[in-house]
Amino acid sequence: METPLREPTFLILTALAGEPLHGYGLVAEVSRLSEGRITLRPGTLYGALDRLTDAGLITVDREETVDGRLRRYYRLTDRGTTLLTEETDRMRRNVEAATTRLRLAPSPARRGRRTPGTTFGRSLASPGTALRLGGWA
Repeated sequence: METPLREPTFLILTALAGEPLHGYGLVAEVSRLSEGRITLRPGTLYGALDRLTDAGLITVDREETVDGRLRRYYRLTDRGTTLLTEETDRMRRNVEAATTRLRLAPSPARRGRRTPGTTFGRSLASPGTALRLGGWA
């Protein structure tokens, strides 16, 4: 995969990983998955569905008429499943890297403090050292 998926696209593919869904079902599931942060508007949703269909990532599963209106259900293709798996793995690696860094980071109370043995600490211990370290001697 060349570029990361935008969050709405990722969530559409994630929603379809469970079962085929129609437009309104996708709007509801994306909202649920994002804990209400993402609300897909019809233009955004159907534009994304067209792009994902053209890219071969999703396909029409079936069409039904309900109350005189056509409902088109979409599902992931094998290619879409592969892409979603790759993107999930990429995101997992990023989360693991960030989590590791956060565990290793100094606590907020210690940030910015100089520890003994740093240049600043050594310069206070010996004025001559400060001059040499600063390039003045």
